Amino acid sequence: MIDRSHTEKVLYRVAICAFTYYPEKPEQGPGYDVEEDVAWCTLPLENRLPRPDLEMFRNVIRMLITVPTVDRRPFIMKLAELSGEG
Repeated sequence: MIDRSHTEKVLYRVAICAFTYYPEKPEQGPGYDVEEDVAWCTLPLENRLPRPDLEMFRNVIRMLITVPTVDRRPFIMKLAELSGEG
């Protein structure tokens, strides 16, 4: 189980990155790289999840940031599950 404060940090960071991303923003451009956002979002999970699970979260978070229409409920439910609240 992961401490709730860590999962809340992940949720907050993903929300910030998703809110500030826009479709015309290149995923890699001068001064911006979506991979930096993904790394920042997953930092609270580093060394707390097995590597394959962390990679799965990175892929999901990348999609949550760059695809505004994706359903976020499964992600939120998974975070709650990790903290023992799901």
